Amino acid sequence: MSFKDTVMSGLAADGGLLLPDEIPDVSDRLADWQKLTYRELATEIIALYSSISSKDAAALVHRSYSAFSEPEVVRMVAVGDLQILELFHGPTLSFKDIALQFLGNLFEALVEERGGELNIVVATSGDTGSAAIHGVRGRENMRIFVLHPHGRVSPSQRRQMTTVSNENVFNVAIDGTFDDCQGIVKSIFTDLPFKTRYSLGAVNSINWARILAQIVYYFFAAFRTMESTGLEGARFVVPTGNFGDIFAGYLARKMGLPVTRLVLATNENDILSRFFESGTYALGEVHTTISPSMDIQVASNFERYLYYRLNGDPAAVGRAMAQFRDSGSMTVERQAGEPVDEWISSGSADTQQTLEVIRSTYKDHGYLLDPHSAVGVHVALSLEGAGEPTICLATAHPAKFSESIGRAVGSKVARHEMLDRLTDMPEQFTVLPSSLVAVRGWIEESLSAG
Repeated sequence: MSFKDTVMSGLAADGGLLLPDEIPDVSDRLADWQKLTYRELATEIIALYSSISSKDAAALVHRSYSAFSEPEVVRMVAVGDLQILELFHGPTLSFKDIALQFLGNLFEALVEERGGELNIVVATSGDTGSAAIHGVRGRENMRIFVLHPHGRVSPSQRRQMTTVSNENVFNVAIDGTFDDCQGIVKSIFTDLPFKTRYSLGAVNSINWARILAQIVYYFFAAFRTMESTGLEGARFVVPTGNFGDIFAGYLARKMGLPVTRLVLATNENDILSRFFESGTYALGEVHTTISPSMDIQVASNFERYLYYRLNGDPAAVGRAMAQFRDSGSMTVERQAGEPVDEWISSGSADTQQTLEVIRSTYKDHGYLLDPHSAVGVHVALSLEGAGEPTICLATAHPAKFSESIGRAVGSKVARHEMLDRLTDMPEQFTVLPSSLVAVRGWIEESLSAG
């Protein structure tokens, strides 16, 4: 498939995920790339993987990041011995803005180029929904249908979605978990007649363009850390639920970026951390936690990782995922004593540990962490090799989780005027059962009414 077809289709026709034919080796460009601004670096990487010209890629990047409050899009902050990579300076205060502002502009350009319309269907565990809505709200010939798990996102996360009044925005709360929402979306996209009839597109991290945009900040952060320390390389600690964020770092490492290690951090929903410890990917119960965007058991982008872990054999990936669907578990082979992956290790933090690291980081450094970022910092503080440059990804502004922050530090210090304005605004959303039939009917009815 072409890059543009890949973006518009989201999911492959057989229900699998899409990957580039080749991962380019950019080792010989690193010295030149270190001098680039974030926007220049994004333009280079996006043009490298796509059929978009450098000129058009630069225009897309400029439009996508014009609403960010940070001049360099992201910000590095020293907190003790750690470097915190703040990714939440976009319009919805989440790292999802970095990819979804770009994807919204890219969708608009492709719809204009090809004609017709695009109806986006997205599942969210909290932040993806609001970032996706703000990426496409008010755009012509585009509508967005957002599924979130009812009662399982923070009030601020919910209001960022449900207070948007544009006519092309539709919100539904599913009586279930994020995994239920994600399963419904995947089922919709594998129904090719339905997908084609209603011109459906995807913005979840199953869409390759999401991963592409996220690769950029690994390069940017590594370059800035190498410049400040004089050392070659850095390790990244990544809180993740759907494996998309850390998979972008995995690809950056395959491209030649000197990433010494990727450390995956999970909350009590630890299916991913258990895999990288044992080699077995096995379902567990979904726990409701104070880091709701990570309350996931089935991580979509894990399939993409498996492709490389299984030596680029799509048939082997298909067999492994079929076994997982049938039994709830699958295991990768490895030699005795060898790690599951030479580049990726893992750790986890429960709710009490998360609250404690929020409390201690604020007390010792005057820095507030949101609960997801705190999971990563907890894992980072347990790592060996104290002198090694360590970059922790901060994925959301703490004000999005003010209740949990208050619980940790004992006062309401996590505030943001953007979120305060939403408190008394009317909300619009529909509650539906966790049913593919119900959601399909809701989409059809909404499109017919429009």
